[in-house]
Amino acid sequence: MRRVPLYSRSSRTVPGPAAGQEGSELPAAAAVGRNPAARAGGARGAPAGDAPASEFVSTRHSPPRWRRFGTVALALAGATLALLALLLVTGPRWTPQDLELAIERAIDARTRPPSAVAAWQAIAPSVVRVRAFDDEALDRLERGENVEGSVGTGVVMVSDGRILTNLHVVAGARRILVDFFDGLESEARLIGTEPAQDLALIRARTTPDDLQPATMTSTRNLAVGAPVAAVGFPFGIGPTVTSGVVSGLRREFRSPEGERLLTELIQFDAAANPGNSGGPLVTADGEVVGIVTAIMNPTEQRVFVGIGFAVPIETAAMAAGMSPF
Repeated sequence: MRRVPLYSRSSRTVPGPAAGQEGSELPAAAAVGRNPAARAGGARGAPAGDAPASEFVSTRHSPPRWRRFGTVALALAGATLALLALLLVTGPRWTPQDLELAIERAIDARTRPPSAVAAWQAIAPSVVRVRAFDDEALDRLERGENVEGSVGTGVVMVSDGRILTNLHVVAGARRILVDFFDGLESEARLIGTEPAQDLALIRARTTPDDLQPATMTSTRNLAVGAPVAAVGFPFGIGPTVTSGVVSGLRREFRSPEGERLLTELIQFDAAANPGNSGGPLVTADGEVVGIVTAIMNPTEQRVFVGIGFAVPIETAAMAAGMSPF
């Protein structure tokens, strides 16, 4: 199986009466029982087979079904009210504030957006596009060619412009540009690296006035199956958000060249492709738990087939010389 690093690159109903009838009618036998004239006529000369006048047919019948069911429903309702009254007497006392809080929580639970939406809304202002230009790209740029450079992703760690990304995104770059969420473009410089973890720390020269650093959270309670989202610029398109779950913990990954072994990685199945490098892997609340760094593909193609890896945020932040919390 070929393992490929996430290198960045450019580019029922009851029927009613029949028509003409006035509702349901009594049967003939019932009519005989009610009409005295009819009873007398029957006694004088009832045809063979007809019921004699002495056989009075009663028209009494059982109560409608809805009345029987209604009685049962009333009994159940009474029992429920009695139980509620008992709970109110013997159970915990609810204050108006408790009731108000319970109502607010119920409303919030019904209006809360899906996890991927909430994650995106929380992390989007802290994600940047990173473009790195080596000598060749700069030469082409100077000749007037449209060059994007090596495209990756970064996540704002501190409001002063410090951004965490992958080292392979900016390695060998003579010029680094970052594009913020509000569209501001700024030059950036490399201020720190951690090759063993494929991490780099860059700093933008100019930042938006309301720059929002990402919120990080410990991976200590991260569980396999937990929902996560990856945000970045796959193939330069973005910002793009993909969602999935944590599919494994404490994984190892070795670069195709065998130069680097990364350990204690988070394995996930949210789609990631070249250009997602350095982007954040976030929880359903949009808190960063890792930095996307590699994908595994058994073929020669550098595309996602279901397995991605991220460096835990504790490791990433410490490698960049910062406390993650």
